[in-house]
Amino acid sequence: MSTSEDPVAALEAAHGDLEALEANPPVDADHLEEVADAYEAVAEVLDGWEERATDWDDFQGYVEFRDDLSETMSAIPEDLPESESLVEADRHVKTASPTESLRTADFEAAREALAPARAYADYREDLADARRRYREAYRAAKRRRREFADRIAELERLQRLGDADLDAPIDDLRGPVSEYNDAVSDAVATFRSEASAREVLGLLETAAADYPLVDVAAPPDRLLAYVREAPAGELTVPALLEYADYSESKLAHYVDDPGLLKRRVATNRTYLDGLDAAPFRVEWPPPAAETLRFRTDELLSVVGRFAGERTTRALRSVRAAARRDDYRRLRDAAVAASRLSDADRERLAAGTVAEDLSAAREERERLAEALARHPEP
Repeated sequence: MSTSEDPVAALEAAHGDLEALEANPPVDADHLEEVADAYEAVAEVLDGWEERATDWDDFQGYVEFRDDLSETMSAIPEDLPESESLVEADRHVKTASPTESLRTADFEAAREALAPARAYADYREDLADARRRYREAYRAAKRRRREFADRIAELERLQRLGDADLDAPIDDLRGPVSEYNDAVSDAVATFRSEASAREVLGLLETAAADYPLVDVAAPPDRLLAYVREAPAGELTVPALLEYADYSESKLAHYVDDPGLLKRRVATNRTYLDGLDAAPFRVEWPPPAAETLRFRTDELLSVVGRFAGERTTRALRSVRAAARRDDYRRLRDAAVAASRLSDADRERLAAGTVAEDLSAAREERERLAEALARHPEP
C-alpha cells in the first residue's frame, strides 16, 4: 500500500519530515522569525519598486524607492544574523549620483546578495509546509479511525442479528401488534371524523403533556384556544377544514367570525391534516421489552379515552407479549428478519462478517497506536 493510501504511513512520513527539519535547521533557528521577516520586507520593496526605479524617465520613482528601502533597512537591527546580506543588497540598488539610473541587473544582484537571508525565509516556509502536511496527516488518521469505528459498529450489529434464532415463532409477536395497529388506526379515524375538534385537540394536548412515550405533537396554542372558545370548536376536524376552504361571504352563513376561523384553521392545515394514528401505533419490529411495557401502559391511558374494547383488548395483548419469558428471543428474530438482506445472510453464513470485523478491529487499533505515538498538532 502506498503512503498516499495508508494514513498511518502518511502520518509517519509527515512526522519524520517535520522532525528532520526541526532537528537540523540550516540556519540559526533562534533568530528565524526576525531574519525571515527582514528578508521578506526588503524583498517586497525590491519587487514593488523595480519597474519604476529602473525607468530612466521616472526619477521620482527612484527617490520614493530609496526612501522606502531606507526606512525598511533602518528598522532592521544591525546585529541581526545575515544583516550583511541585507546591507549588500542595499548597495546594489543605490546609485553613485542622482544622474545615474538603476538597471534590472542591479536588482538581480541585490536578490543574489540576499541569498543568506532568503535561506531563513525558505526554511520557515518549509517548516510551515511540513507542519501543515503533518496536521493534515494527523487529521486524516483520526478521520479514518472514526470510519473504522463506524464500520465495526455496523459489523457488530450484523453479527448480533446473525446470532438471532431465525426459526423463532415471530408471528407470536406480529399477530398482537398487527391486530392492535389495525384496531387503533380505525379508532383514530373514527374519533377524528366524529368527535368535536375541541375534544380531539384537548386529548392531544393532554397526551403531549402527560404521556411522552405516546409522542404526539401538541396542538398549536392559538388553534387550541380557538376550538375551546369559539362555537366552531363543536365541529369535527374534517368539517373545520372544509369550512376553511369557503369564501368569507359563504362562511358567514355558518360562523359569526369567518375571518378568525380562516386565520386559525387555514394557517394550521398541515397540523390538522397530519392527525393520524402514527403516534398510537406500535412499531415493527417492536422495541425492547421494558420500553414496550412502559409504552403500552401510556397508550392504554390515552387510547382508552377514545377507542373501544376491540382496541384496548388488542393493546393489552401486546403488553402481555412484552412480558413473555421468550420476548427477547422473539424480538431479536423479528429484528433480524426485518433488517438482514439476502446478501447479509450469505456473508454471515460464509463467515465474511467475522473476518471483516476482525480486520476492522486490527486496523482501528493500528490507527489508534499511530495516533498515540505522535503529538496532536
